[in-house]
Amino acid sequence: MTIFDVCNKFFKTAALGVALSLSVLTPYTTNATAAELELEKEELKFGFIKLTDMAPLAIAYEKGFFEDEGLYVTLEPQANWKVLLDRVIDGQLDGAHMLAGQPLAATIGFGTKAHIITPFSMDLNGNGITVSNAVWEEMKKNIPHKNGKPVHPIKADYLKPVVEKYKAEGKPFKMGMVFPVSTHNYELRYWLAAGGIHPGFYSKTDTSGQILADALLSVTPPPQMPATMEAGTIHGYCVGEPWNQQAVFKGIGVPVITDYEIWKNNPEKVFGIRADFAEKYPNTTLALVKALIRAAKWLDENNNANRMEAVKILAKPSYVGADAEVIANSMTGTFEYEKGDKREVPDFNVFFRYFATYPYYSDAVWYLTQMRRWGQITEMKEDKWYHEVAKKVYKPDIYLKAAKLLIEEGKVKKEDFPFDTDGYRPPQKEFIDNITFDGRKPNDYLKQFSIGLKDAEIIADGKVAQK
Repeated sequence: MTIFDVCNKFFKTAALGVALSLSVLTPYTTNATAAELELEKEELKFGFIKLTDMAPLAIAYEKGFFEDEGLYVTLEPQANWKVLLDRVIDGQLDGAHMLAGQPLAATIGFGTKAHIITPFSMDLNGNGITVSNAVWEEMKKNIPHKNGKPVHPIKADYLKPVVEKYKAEGKPFKMGMVFPVSTHNYELRYWLAAGGIHPGFYSKTDTSGQILADALLSVTPPPQMPATMEAGTIHGYCVGEPWNQQAVFKGIGVPVITDYEIWKNNPEKVFGIRADFAEKYPNTTLALVKALIRAAKWLDENNNANRMEAVKILAKPSYVGADAEVIANSMTGTFEYEKGDKREVPDFNVFFRYFATYPYYSDAVWYLTQMRRWGQITEMKEDKWYHEVAKKVYKPDIYLKAAKLLIEEGKVKKEDFPFDTDGYRPPQKEFIDNITFDGRKPNDYLKQFSIGLKDAEIIADGKVAQK
């Protein structure tokens, strides 16, 4: 800690003493405000991956929101999602920007076993699916055009003849995603399956995710996606920004669809911490959630007026480290598909509006259904199980407690938060395949898909079988 930090802490402590004295004299004092939280731990280290949706962490740090809460935070980029999760589990990191599937998978013991929770959802949307120039040239032949441009959304139906051609020639069609329990894996699978392309199953004995697959999906770290595709190792990928736009700028590929078009306003990353961290440091947990809420609000307020400032911050090597022009392509309400085909997508990155930061149980249930659909959850689970896991991992009670403190301080408004929700969104219909998701009925949801496991189906001997 620098001498500046020591001095800063001294003055904050002095101010706290004054605030406490005044609170005794004021007859209309409400519950303890943020400034009065007795923090159990002040110095924290958080991890992140170099993606634009780590923005709430960068903004909370750069705009002083962490320090406002008495927190002295170090932000540290991680090599990949596995390293990030492992370092949270073993305590090297106090928390991290995580894939929404990571706390859920860890808690149920898929891949690793640890009770990870999330009191804060970091954003909506923000991903895209990109294909190589060679694949795009083949796809374009199948896509309807209007005024000389492809009609969006572009479904995987138009990719299917390309995949079938590769298959007929005895060549594997390979695509990259960032992690087995990533949003990207599930969105890519969802898009492919909606177009009749089988993305493959997992099983107890085969965790490649390629059983019965038409398209072979494998893990590639986000910053390496463009170079891996350029080298011909993969023919396309699903990733967050700025790595789809990077393909456009480098002239090596074409983003064909955003996750906003696959599932409008889909939940994306979360902020993950160990359950025992929240239990041991409850006030510290509230303080960090407060800072993240303020950062998310800053990112979206005044119709995204702060986005260019955010772009400059994210472009720093210590955060995303990509060119500001590339980051701005998606962070400022547009998205460029084919070179020169830039379209308005005002909600491509959402950090606060639409209750983006509230950790809905139904969001957790959707991820769990996808784990079941593709065999990561190997056997049928009753609806009750999905709800129990969701409530074990997603913690809206912590979130709303932090929100109430901010409301008392006048930093946010009550209407910014869904205080009247039971944690489940109304049934959601805006998926690319027009299938409705009702988070209260996970097994009924799974029954609607022609590709994917449902009911008592399992993978046995490389085939779908009934248990």
